[in-house]
This record gives sequence, C-alpha cells and structure tokens, in this order.
Amino acid sequence: MTLESRLDDWSRGWRGPLFAALVALIAGLPGLFAMPPLDRDESRFAQATAQMLETGDYVVIKFQDQPRFKKPVGIHWLQAASVKLFSDAEDRRIWAYRIPSLLGAMLAAAACAWGAAALFDPRTGLLAGSILGATFLLSSEAFIAKTDAALCGTTTLAMAALARIYAAHLKGETSNRWTKFAFWIGLSVAALIKGPVGLMVAIFALIGLAICDRKAGWMKDLGWTWGLILFAAVVLPWAMMITVATDGAFWGAAVGGDLAPKLAGGQEGHAGPFGYHALLAPLLSFPATLLLPAGLVVGWTKRNEPGVRFAVCWLVPTWLMFEILPTKLVHYALPAYGALAMLMAAAVREPLGKLVRWIGAGLSVFIGLVLAGVAVYGLKAFGGRGDAAWAVLAALLALGAGVAGAVLLLRHHSARALITAGALGIGAHVALTAGLLPRLEPLFLSKDVADALDSAKLSPRSGAAGPVAVTGYSEPSLIFQLGTATELTDGEGAAQAILEGRPAVVEGREEKPFRAALAQQGLTPHPAAVIQGLNYSDGDQERLTLYRGEPPIPSSDDTDSTESQR
Repeated sequence: MTLESRLDDWSRGWRGPLFAALVALIAGLPGLFAMPPLDRDESRFAQATAQMLETGDYVVIKFQDQPRFKKPVGIHWLQAASVKLFSDAEDRRIWAYRIPSLLGAMLAAAACAWGAAALFDPRTGLLAGSILGATFLLSSEAFIAKTDAALCGTTTLAMAALARIYAAHLKGETSNRWTKFAFWIGLSVAALIKGPVGLMVAIFALIGLAICDRKAGWMKDLGWTWGLILFAAVVLPWAMMITVATDGAFWGAAVGGDLAPKLAGGQEGHAGPFGYHALLAPLLSFPATLLLPAGLVVGWTKRNEPGVRFAVCWLVPTWLMFEILPTKLVHYALPAYGALAMLMAAAVREPLGKLVRWIGAGLSVFIGLVLAGVAVYGLKAFGGRGDAAWAVLAALLALGAGVAGAVLLLRHHSARALITAGALGIGAHVALTAGLLPRLEPLFLSKDVADALDSAKLSPRSGAAGPVAVTGYSEPSLIFQLGTATELTDGEGAAQAILEGRPAVVEGREEKPFRAALAQQGLTPHPAAVIQGLNYSDGDQERLTLYRGEPPIPSSDDTDSTESQR
C-alpha cells in the first residue's frame, strides 16, 4: 500500500480529525505532566482558579487579595471544572489546570482537519490538522494553563465551521444547523475566554471573502438571529454579574488597564517591530517549517481556488492585526496558524519549484540546528551529567527532523518529508519539554523552594505553622505552590514571621534588613536550605535561603497564667 493510499484511508470520514487530535495529544501530553508551574501568566491563571475553588466565588477573579481584571472568566471555569474532576485545589497539581489547554489544542487540530477536508479533500484535511497539532507553538501552549490553546481551539472550530458553510455555498448546498451551531458556539466560548479576539478573526475573514468574491449573499445563511441569541446567552450572564459585583470596575481595568496599553505601546516591555511574528514563524511552525515557503507560494499562485482563498482571507488580516499591534508575544498569532496549516497542507498536492524546495529545506535544517543548540546550551548552562542523555536525544531528534525533512523535500517527496519531519519533530518536542527542561532545576526556583520546605517539614502542607513569609522573590509560581495565604513581605516582615514560629524565604538582597531585625530581638536565624538559580522571568540570578521559625516567646500573660495553674 502506497503512502498516498494510506493517507486516504486514515483521512476517511471522522478519521482525519481524530488522527489530527491524536497528534496534538501526543505532542502536548508529556509536557503537561512533566513541566513545573511556569511564570508568570500560567501560575497567575492557576492561582486565580484555585482561589475560585477555595472561596466558591466564580464571578470575581482574584490573585491573593488583588482583583485580576484582565481577561474574561471562561478559562477559569474550564480549569475549575478540570480540577474538580481530576484533583483538588489544595493539592496544587498544575497538570489538572492544564487539561483545558490540551483539549483546546486537540480541538484546534481536529477542527482544522474538519474544515480543510471540506475546502480541499480529506487527505489535505488530515495533513492540515496534523501540521497544526504538531507545531512547536501549539504543542507548547497545550501544556500551559492559560487562555491561548483554548482560544485557538474555539476560534479554529468557528473558522472550520465557516469553511464548511462556505464550501457548501459554492456547491449550491445548504449547511446543516449543527455546522452553524459549531460556528456560533466557537465564537461564543472564545469571547468568554479572551474577549473579542476570536470574533475579530471571523469578522476579518468574512470581510476578506466579501472583497475577494465581490459578493456576500451566502453570509445570510449563517443563522444570525438564533446565533446572536446563543452568543448573548453564553457571554452576557457573566458580563452582567461581574459588572454588578465590581460596580463596573472590571471593564475599566480590562479595557483601560490591559487592552488599551497593548494598543498604545509595548505593554510590560513586550514590544516588537513589524514582522516580529513572521520572523518567528519558521521556528514556531516547526517541524512543518520545510513547507512554509511552499504554503505561502500556494497562497499567492492558487488564490483563485476557493480553499486557498478562504485560508488567505483567514490568515492575512489576522496576521496583519497582530503585526500592527505594538505589544508582541509569540503566541498572539496562534489563531491564524490553522489557516497557515491549510496552505502548507495544500502545498503537498502541488509540484514545487526548485527555489521553494531549497528555501524550505534550508529553513528546516536551520531551525533543527537552532533547537539542537538550545538543548546543548540548556545542558551546559543549567544541567548536570545526568541530564546529558535527554539533551543529546532532543538535539539529535530536532536535527534529524530538520535534515531528514529537507532531504526528502529536495527529492520531491513532499508528503513523506512532512510525515518524517513531523514524527521526529514531535519526538524532539517531547524530549525537550518532558525530558530535558524539567530537569534543569536552576530554572525552576519556586519548585525547588517548595520541595525544600516539604523536605524540611516547614511547609504548611507538612503541618508546620503558616503562612510562609517570602521577601525579595514574588513569582506567582511560588504563591501557587505554597498556597493563597503566602505572605509577600520585606526583611522586617520575614523576621516577624520567624518570631511567630513561621518559616521564611529570604532573597539575598533582603538578608541584611532581615538579620538586623532579628538581631534587635537577640536572635540568630537558623537556615534550613539554600536555593540558587536563574529567575527566567526577569533574568536575575537569585539566592533564596529558607529559615526555620523560632518557638514563640511566651508573653507575660501566658507566664502568669502558667504560674497560677501551678
């Protein structure tokens, strides 16, 4: 049986979407369990969800005692449901908070295959969904407990349903109500997860199609009346509750404090030039990088074909929106990667020119070398001898994906090149995210601190007095692992915690005021452990010392009471 016939067999009916979802599952699942809680966004989301479960307040989003009015509540509800099903808020098992992201990635891959199958053919749909599920960008977001993989899943579902409605119109057929329902429910849940992003992707695509086709009559068949009612039914209840609960403060903070700064400039230092996302696309689309130039060429030369036209109208306006946006983060363009995957999959059907093949092969080898270099650097800078096997494996798989794919592409075996590079690339991603990176302990200070507290029986979970006082180091991952009550304070506050019999974590820059405050009480601190490493969130080298609490000094009232009892 030839490779083409096998692909045809695997893509038949629902096999294509299911296979694509399986690819996303394999690529994302190992990292979901292996990676410690990440800073800063993941741990902020997870901690806010944990507080919802602890307090029973599923409307107002908080991080410790501070309101977190940045994003809608959708991802927190999904995470809360996952934690209730598979874990408990007190256990602080980050994998339970990540399950919605993994499911979002699987949904994105399956939906991409479903939509592309209608616009092109089932084999192209299978390849498109598998490309999306295997990309380093989506498979990495799949194990991070925040909004982006879930947003990609719901947005891609809406766009895939729109693709099927568009394809049905071109054939003179009427789409069934379930396809229209998928379009509207995708947009509705996307809005509850990350506001207007998913809706803007769909609107831009509809405008682009109307301009390219010079007609828009088919858009009347989207079920606008009941669709908008469904959208309102999903989005408005929480919007009204949060408005009442915060007296409108949520919207002022979300729009004025989060959205507006992103539009005005590089928020929190995350600025980038126009072309930022395009420059990173070869890395983030790996291991399908070898087909990236071919996909772009197909997008231009075959733009009159309905499937290609739809993918271009989805890709270009959305991509431009994120390139124009002053604030740049690598995952922002993720809702457009489904369209890019469709174009790359469509390129497999085409006879590729020599220049396109050589550029794709060169990019594939280059990115393979880059990833291999990352593995080696990680081992050298943060690893030990016991980590060498994982580093070598990750480097060999990444380099193998880049080189093997390039060689097969140059030999005119596009499908075989894609599948070979995909299998090796997924292996490289697993080796990096589930093998090497979690073992680089100097990068995960919060995990090391939490483990050291547990080992020394100083954690409240171990029965020690709490909460733990922390000074000079305030990463959300530590708060998530130690609990909501964790006290962020200064050197004097940490000294007070010691006097109260509670443990303290003191960063090197706060040692002097901490020790001075204890010296005034005639005490010398007793260190239990020292943790050193790199805070990758700000690039600072940190030295964190764990101190045992002193037995509380009895007050005069306690002494008098004891004497009277005698």
